[in-house]
Amino acid sequence: MTGERAAELIQADHQYLLQSYVRADFVIERGEGVYLYDSEGRRYLDFVAGIAVNALGYGDRDVLKAINDQAERLIHVSNLYHTQPAIELAKLLVQSSPAFAKAFFCNSGAEAIEGAIKFSRRYARAHVGEGKTTIVAFDGSFHGRTMGAVAITAREKYREPFMPVMPGVRFARYNDLDSLAAVMGDDVCAVVVEPVQGEGGLRAAEPAFMQGVRELCQRYGALLVFDEIQCGVGRTGTLWAHEQLGVQPDMMTVAKPLAGGLPIGAVLMGQHVADTIHPGDHGTTFGGNPLATAVGTVVFRKISDPAFLAHVQQVSNYLDEALQDFANEHADQVIELRGRGLMRGVRIAGSASAVREAAHRHGLLVATAGEDVIRLLPPLIIEPQHVDEALSGLRAALRA
Repeated sequence: MTGERAAELIQADHQYLLQSYVRADFVIERGEGVYLYDSEGRRYLDFVAGIAVNALGYGDRDVLKAINDQAERLIHVSNLYHTQPAIELAKLLVQSSPAFAKAFFCNSGAEAIEGAIKFSRRYARAHVGEGKTTIVAFDGSFHGRTMGAVAITAREKYREPFMPVMPGVRFARYNDLDSLAAVMGDDVCAVVVEPVQGEGGLRAAEPAFMQGVRELCQRYGALLVFDEIQCGVGRTGTLWAHEQLGVQPDMMTVAKPLAGGLPIGAVLMGQHVADTIHPGDHGTTFGGNPLATAVGTVVFRKISDPAFLAHVQQVSNYLDEALQDFANEHADQVIELRGRGLMRGVRIAGSASAVREAAHRHGLLVATAGEDVIRLLPPLIIEPQHVDEALSGLRAALRA
């Protein structure tokens, strides 16, 4: 599969880049719409979207114009100064839900999680005092790879090589209120939960579970923090995944699709949290820079448009029906369908990574979530024919 040109580039990759990733045996060169093209000219239908980043696909004209226009004016300036793009994006994010009053910008999802951890402990110290510092997270959780984020990430393979990680963390079972109640206490300052787990296998929170989480947080004076880094910004068919659960958070982290592929993250919070954060408590050099926030404003306006979200819901329904048919056809291989909207998991009786590699040979890019779950995260602009094309490639991959 690897041509001479790609082989040379991959060899250079091995020579000069830290080998902390297991990459495919081809080199991506360009993208157009919902397709990617490698250095040998092969085309791939992209059902990874940069792991839920490229929500508008590749080459969106409004995004490209925003990048060019803002780059000509101002790319970066210190957060010591006001800039219009950051203010505009913050306004849009805050006004997207009654739960939010303020936004803090950073550069990534992991940084947003770090900010949420700090803000949770700051809030608890301001209202209770010392000692209320414990964070509760869930089995299957993935919140990032920095030291605070990895401490609240449950999978041992991400934690064990870097022990000891940040102390003061307890884990409960996802979708299990009794398990959560058993680890709650007056020392808990926050519960951090993904409405739909990404790395944890595309498990979706049940409404009754999330409502119970909200009640337990209120009982123990803990903040409820939603991690919508992967499942937010239209991915599940509503602007925010938690809208389908009838529960509002005290804080929420967002990142991946927000700036069309440029690095950005944000922590959104209620006024009660914001009131406890003061100048100097937290900061960032590059977070909320004019380029990222100008592009983020364009992306967020497009995705939050009701007509756009209606399209996502329509294609999501089509994907759901197609996956049900797919599962029925392959009942001996498909164990379970998971997820919501255009964030779907197919749990199989076998190796998900083997199916992913086979899919490459059939012009389809998919991701995995654990050992046995194929993860589907297409651009939100896909049409029903792209669903048909993807499942055709997946069928071929399962036969391989």
